[in-house]
Amino acid sequence: MNEELMKIDIIVEENLNVYPFMIAPVFISNQKNIQAINKAFKGDKKLLIAFFKEGSNEEFYPVGVVGEMMRKVSLPDGRVKILFRGIGKAVIEELISKTPLEGIVRPFVYKPYNQEMAEATLEVLREQLQYLANVSSSIAPELLRATEDSSDPNRIVDLIASSLKLKKAQAYELFSKNDVQERLLHLIELIVADIENQKLQREIKNRVQTKMDRVNKEYFLKEQIRQIHKELGLEGQKEEEIERYREKLAHIRPHITDEIHKEIKRQIDRLSKMNQDSGDASIVQNYIEWVLEIPFGKMSKEKLSIANVQKQLESDHYSLKKPKERIVEYFAVKELLALRGKDSKDSKGTILCFYGPPGVGKTSLANSIAKAMGRSLVRLALGGLEDVNELRGHRRTYLGAMPGRITQGLIDAKSMDPVMVLDEIDKVGRSFRGDPTSVLLEILDPEQNKEFRDYYTNFNLDLSNVVFIATANDISQIPAPLRDRMEFIHISSYTPQEKEQIAKKYLIPQELKKHGLKSYEVSIANGALKEIIEKYTRESGVRNLRRQIATIMRKSAQKILIDSTSGEKNKVSITQKNLNEFLDKIVFEIDPADKVDQVGVVNGLAWTSVGGDVLKIEVAKILGKGSLNLTGSLGDVMKESARIAHSVVKVLLSEKLLKSNLKAPKDSKESKPIYEYYDLHLHVPEGATPKDGPSAGIAMASVIASVLSDRAVRADIAMTGELTLSGKVLPIGGLKEKLIAAHKAGIKKVLIPLKNYQRDLDEIPEEVRKSLEIIPVEKISEVLKEALV
Repeated sequence: MNEELMKIDIIVEENLNVYPFMIAPVFISNQKNIQAINKAFKGDKKLLIAFFKEGSNEEFYPVGVVGEMMRKVSLPDGRVKILFRGIGKAVIEELISKTPLEGIVRPFVYKPYNQEMAEATLEVLREQLQYLANVSSSIAPELLRATEDSSDPNRIVDLIASSLKLKKAQAYELFSKNDVQERLLHLIELIVADIENQKLQREIKNRVQTKMDRVNKEYFLKEQIRQIHKELGLEGQKEEEIERYREKLAHIRPHITDEIHKEIKRQIDRLSKMNQDSGDASIVQNYIEWVLEIPFGKMSKEKLSIANVQKQLESDHYSLKKPKERIVEYFAVKELLALRGKDSKDSKGTILCFYGPPGVGKTSLANSIAKAMGRSLVRLALGGLEDVNELRGHRRTYLGAMPGRITQGLIDAKSMDPVMVLDEIDKVGRSFRGDPTSVLLEILDPEQNKEFRDYYTNFNLDLSNVVFIATANDISQIPAPLRDRMEFIHISSYTPQEKEQIAKKYLIPQELKKHGLKSYEVSIANGALKEIIEKYTRESGVRNLRRQIATIMRKSAQKILIDSTSGEKNKVSITQKNLNEFLDKIVFEIDPADKVDQVGVVNGLAWTSVGGDVLKIEVAKILGKGSLNLTGSLGDVMKESARIAHSVVKVLLSEKLLKSNLKAPKDSKESKPIYEYYDLHLHVPEGATPKDGPSAGIAMASVIASVLSDRAVRADIAMTGELTLSGKVLPIGGLKEKLIAAHKAGIKKVLIPLKNYQRDLDEIPEEVRKSLEIIPVEKISEVLKEALV
């Protein structure tokens, strides 16, 4: 082609399938195109093939292929077939005629290019084309050879583009570029994209093929199983199971609502129409098996009797006077309602929650209640529970779905009115899976639990006959709305005397039985038992005491077996002298009270999670400017108490309400209050143990007053109480545990707030009250009067 403008006939085709230097058949059906072909064939047989724009039947791209018609054949169906030989590309400058289409075109000219750069890019192109040929069957070997033989980059691009399955817009963009380097790089991008697409297609095909193979294998295996079942006479087993489900449903029909009956019947009907070997059939069958196990209509037959409850509680538990009284009152109301023909559901707000330290018998109290009522006991451990579905059930769309713990509890209990213990309710967690406390709100509300909906069963269950009893260690961790639905019964620490009686009446007989021992074979002396309680355990309850007794029983059993082989007498006696042979070294000791009065040391009383403790508080004075330094791993509240105590004592000294034996240093030139000459260092021993709370206020004030007045604190006195800045003594908690600790330490006199004296003294065990002189105090002046020598 020369570079001059030329007049030429034009036809417009749908797809870009003709390139320069190609000889290809073209089938024409459009009448306008046929007219243009006939006209051109009569002339020089030159023709330009243009291409419609994507999504249009009228507009066409300006760049097309100029070529020569080598042959023209009219087909019987009205179409015309031409054999077209491409010569080059041309750009339509102007249309002369629209019917037939004719225009003025100019030859398409490529920009000059760098031969070396083009060669380097061609090598990359050939490499990528080879890679595409490896992953796709659409690249013919002839194309690879043609690209190797040719050195014209434009021709190579057109050859490759004609073989790739490109979208029209992509193909034309590549076709119409006149920058050789751009064409090569663009084509490489298209090939790389095609390679990734081919890889993905191959992966999908492999997956589909694998799945088809598995499906075919399963089909043949299932068919074999069906034939085996037929030979063994098991083919009618499904029908028998369906009939059994229908019989069970008919049996419970009088005890269930229409909603429940409709849902179960619908699932049984679904199962009857399913193929026994399908995956959905096993899901539906599991559902039916679960829901038909729910004990609809089954109730405990034994009538409620508070006499039985009281008897069982006394039999199973020593001490715990107040909790036992409250439990008996709770069931007295239920029995009275039953006797007067009223529904026990009329009694609102009767969810009991036992709270207290570990090992004091919270869960075992619930066990005793279940025994006394003749009901099944279900224990739900809620510690660390985060998933709402654990309580409410999983929806059946999930793999491995099952009913919630509440529904499973009813199934395990085999009745609709068990005693359900919600253990560790204060340790329920919250996460992205939901907040289980929101479900507990519904479970524990008598207004809502009549219609508790389990997501798995998809119908409502009546939980109003269930006796819910919760247990907790720290009720402050329970959300306020949940606390509002419960009545709390505090179960406090046992005294050493109570632990001794519990060990004799319950723990030792139980452990003897567990270890296969007779009562006459092992004896533990009273002195040894007291030592175990005081020096080998430190707890509010008796759990560790049981472990220590179990250790003794194991060693006793071993000793009896060894002695029996040697012909010796089969009996073991444990006394204080030989106790170290059965137990390891002493673990805990409450330091006995000092016998000598000291300046700067006071006995404070503290509450811990394992009971009370006597906490010595020490203060030292150092020449300085009146500052206060605090150590001993103290919490923010305790630090505030120390500063308040320091300020209170300074006020007492300033107003001369506290007499000081201290004198100013000899080298002092100015007259100042005595407390401005000394820095104080207050320390609470066992610095690694965190401590907090306001109840050490009066003890801190006493020890600071002792140092600044140079007067000793009585060694046989201990104290507890919160202190205000005006010198008032406020009440505290944990009084029982604190006084028990004072009793263990041999303290003679204890100072407690007046309010605690008035309201809490009746909760203190009698042996503790008898051993201590308990003095109520209302102001700091009363405290200092008793404490300072």
